[in-house]
Formats: sequence, C-alpha cells, structure tokens
Amino acid sequence: MKALVYRGPDNKAVEDRPKPELQAPGDAIVQITKTTICGTDLHILKGDVATCAPGRILGHEGVGVIDSVGAGVTAFRPGDHVLISCISACGKCEYCRRGMYSHCIAGGWVLGNEIDGTQAEYVRIPHADTSLYSIPQGADEEALVMLSDILPTGFECGVLNGKVAPGSTVAIVGAGPIGLAALMTAQFYSPAEIIMIDLDDNRLDVARRFGATQTVNNGDGTAVKKVRALTGGRGVDTAMEAVGVPSTFMLCQDLVAPGGIIANIGVHGSKVDLHLESLWSRNIAITTRLVDTVTTPMLLKTVQSKKLEPKLLITHRFRLGQILDAYDTFAGAASTRALKVIIEA
Repeated sequence: MKALVYRGPDNKAVEDRPKPELQAPGDAIVQITKTTICGTDLHILKGDVATCAPGRILGHEGVGVIDSVGAGVTAFRPGDHVLISCISACGKCEYCRRGMYSHCIAGGWVLGNEIDGTQAEYVRIPHADTSLYSIPQGADEEALVMLSDILPTGFECGVLNGKVAPGSTVAIVGAGPIGLAALMTAQFYSPAEIIMIDLDDNRLDVARRFGATQTVNNGDGTAVKKVRALTGGRGVDTAMEAVGVPSTFMLCQDLVAPGGIIANIGVHGSKVDLHLESLWSRNIAITTRLVDTVTTPMLLKTVQSKKLEPKLLITHRFRLGQILDAYDTFAGAASTRALKVIIEA
C-alpha cells in the first residue's frame, strides 16, 4: 500500500508498505477513505516530537471502512463506515476511567506517533471498540474528518479548559485550523467578545466569517495595546494559545486579565519563559492538555444537527498520490490560503 513516511527531521517520502495486520483481539484494520494533515504533523517534521521515530507512517485523523476486526471487537464489523479518533483508548485503565483518554496506559496519542498512522491506504486501530465511532448513514464524511482531532482539540483544550462563559471576553492567538475550531466551538457559550489574533489577513477574514467579533493583525506588535483598548484596559478573561511557539504564549501572558485563564492548545517544541514576576499576584490560571476526545460524541451530534459546520474549514482536496503536494500546500498556508486539506485514499 502507499503511505506517507517520516524519515527524520525535514524529511518525508511516499513509500510502498505492507498492508497492516491484526495484532491483538481488540484491533481493527480500517481502509482509509479520507484523511488530512495536522499542524502536529508539521511539528513532527521539525523534530519537535521525540516519540515519533523515523520510519513511522504519519497521520492521526480520518474516516474509512472496516476491513477486518479482531476476535475481541464487538461494536464493529467489516463494511462499517467509521470515524477514527486521534486518541486510542482502552477504556479500562485508571486514566480512561477518569476521562483522560490521552494518557491511556495502553494507548493515548499513538497513531502517527508511536504506531503507524492514517496517511496510508490502510491503518491498524488498537482498542477499536473505544477508539472508533460509527458514521451515520448519509453523513458528510469529509466534514467528519474534522472530528478526528481539531474540533475536539479546540473545544477541550481551549474552550473547556479556558472556561469560556456567557458574557466573557476571549482572545485566540492563532487563526489556523485549531484556532478556528476553538472559535467555532467557543460560540456554544455565548461570550461577549471573541478576538482573533494572527499575522495573516486572509485567516483573520475567515475568522470574521466564522464568528470572531474582533480581529487583530499583530504584524506591528501592537496586539496587546489593541486588545486592552477593546476590553476597557483589563485584558481578556480567556487567552488561548493556538500556535505552539514561544512568542504566542508570551503574548497570552500579556493579554490575560486579572482572574483570567491562559489555555494552551499549541504543541511546543521549544522552552517558553513564564513571567511569574508579573503574573504571581494576578490570580491567573494556566492550563495544558492533550485532547482526550471525550467530547467527540457530543460534537458528532452537533454536526449532524447542522449546529456546527466543520466542512467550512476545508480549502483544498488531493488524492493520496498527491500527498507531498498536499503537505507543501498546507505548510505554505500564507501563500496558498490553506486551512484543512482533504486527502482521498
């Protein structure tokens, strides 16, 4: 089968690989129909994710059709259309029982990281009964690809951890796909202001269409001044970091109001300074999280009811044989205006 393989920092290739086989009773083999590229894949290619070794098939998002199942799988059978969660969960360990599927002792974020992932024709899914979701008949499978990772990530790591509330003020630093997913789901809670901050005017235009009440281009370094002007000098109740670089986390520290929350969403590969000399007395909370995907069933119902339109995030479509072009397009978003790309296997 064809697969996109990580060969080391700044090195990837399309290779022929054997079709995966069942290894445990709880496994399923899924034939991929649609997958995508995540910003985390770009972090892997930069060498930011030490757990991902050269030779790994990348990808942790997608939808597909069950090809075969192990003897212990009871919820699915061959031919079923399924949504693949980016997090594999045994459902039995202490962390899973606490709803922290990302820290499952027999799973977690392993797809496209510690085991081969979804940017291929087939993928092996461990703990299939608790790591896959049935796709309702007639559902838009392209849209559901967005539920593998970015929508639950933006919602759980940004909106829920950031305790967005009716009437609150929110700043989201980074108008990429994850930041936009946080923007879309923050509106469930009717905050008074959602201020999107980025360096790309096109993405800020998209953010306004998606519901941002204000947008700020920080190319001139004046975002803090502008946000304070918009919030009566206070800053924001929730500042979400949705990029994963030191400068944007530093910006969140300057944006947050006394009593506010900094909710980190981004994947960080470099150390970041924490300015406790200015924050220690301001009743600030800082949250971190790897998505647990505990909200995926709720988000799936929200998409089915048309209360959420994740397909709006899709800007480009490719075939699996064009995946290197897809990576170039996704990584060059400033010129290509890419948000999410769909790759059809």
